[in-house]
Amino acid sequence: MKHTWKAFLQQNHLTASEKDLRASVSTLGKRALRNADIARMIKDEGSEFQYETILKMLNVNDRIIRELVQRGHSVLTGAAQYTPRIQGTWVGASAKFNPAVHKIGLHIMPSAEMRAAFKEIGVEVLGMKPGGAFIGLVTDTTTGLADGTMTSGDDIMIEGAKLKIAPDDDETLGVFFISSDDETVTRVTRRLTANNPKSLLARVPELPPGQYTLRVATRFSTSGTLLKEPRVIEYDRPLVVN
Repeated sequence: MKHTWKAFLQQNHLTASEKDLRASVSTLGKRALRNADIARMIKDEGSEFQYETILKMLNVNDRIIRELVQRGHSVLTGAAQYTPRIQGTWVGASAKFNPAVHKIGLHIMPSAEMRAAFKEIGVEVLGMKPGGAFIGLVTDTTTGLADGTMTSGDDIMIEGAKLKIAPDDDETLGVFFISSDDETVTRVTRRLTANNPKSLLARVPELPPGQYTLRVATRFSTSGTLLKEPRVIEYDRPLVVN
């Protein structure tokens, strides 16, 4: 194999058995890469175009894909296929679109080229995720979906271990959303509806559409004594506001 993904095992909250585990690819020491990084890589490969020109072309490509999706097109690139989708239940053939019930989104599938690239990846299992603290599952309580989508202004259920926010009056601690576009950090300021070691119920702020990293910072300890330094836990899947 040309490439290796390193993966930790952790409890699978989608099943009832505590023996069932799931694997999550380790992102320790890695950050989300953006068009600026891709443009540098293209330039480093010997492109005759200037870095600024490459970056502009990548950004224009993204904008055109967004506009085509807005018009209802399915778009296939060398990486993925973007297909418009509408989530929610419709009652009767005369039902109308209701933003409170129905959500506009995307179904994203890897392209044939990406599926072929998967065949060159091996997996190294590193054992159970260290530290015992993790985010295992995030569910949008509005839609009931745990597919990485979330709704601004509504609650998400965060499940895992050692998640309780303590102390809850420290503004450096809590639930945070980090934008993948500009790394803007937004903290949940509304008091958590549920604040337990294994689950948090948090109201998503009014975030603009985009992709976000979910971060939980806490000094909670099962020993009853607060940690001297905050424990920072990040969800290993990006969350998307459509």
